Amino acid sequence: MFDVQHWLESLPPIAVYLLVGGVIGVESMGVPLPGEIVLVSSALLAATGVVEPQWVATAAATGAIVGDSIGYAVGRRGGRPLLARLGRRFPRHLGPAQIARAEQSFAKYGVWAVFFGRFVALLRILAGPLAGALHVPYRRFLVANAAGGLVWAFGTTYLLFTVGRAAEHWLKDISWAGLVLAVLAGLGSTWWLRRRAHRLESAEPTQDPGKPVAAGSEH
Repeated sequence: MFDVQHWLESLPPIAVYLLVGGVIGVESMGVPLPGEIVLVSSALLAATGVVEPQWVATAAATGAIVGDSIGYAVGRRGGRPLLARLGRRFPRHLGPAQIARAEQSFAKYGVWAVFFGRFVALLRILAGPLAGALHVPYRRFLVANAAGGLVWAFGTTYLLFTVGRAAEHWLKDISWAGLVLAVLAGLGSTWWLRRRAHRLESAEPTQDPGKPVAAGSEH
């Protein structure tokens, strides 16, 4: 993730926003991409002031809502044969077992699976195409999709932005104090080791080389 963040630092802000929206949008269509990694990296990048958090969140929410809607349309038109083709192409992420678990979530939670699926890696990829293939009413899907996309995008971005800013401020404030404490700790440990060595040295019995060793003293 840190390699992604360093790579994003080399891009202009507008390119970062477009990348966030594009990767999350394509992922939401049903193609396994690291959308969450890109969002997390961009949110942490916003904490350093390189990009603006509101635009990162807006790009992520837009990509999520639009991508899910496109995935819904594709899934509704392609149906289960489309899911089978996706499973053959991406067996690790969209194999029969993964699709079966996603279908169970839809059967159990209904349209709420779309909302909460935004926070789960597997359902985040499958929510749109699977809802379309299962003929979930689009209006209900859109409401859950938009709500989940907004909460996920803005919540994740501002949570990580706040944590990043707090960590940066905290580390900045304690930098000199930490250096002083490290030096004092090093001096203190050196003093203690030297004192310990002197005590051990003074506690060793001295043997007069001219005095014979008493019988029975050797082991």
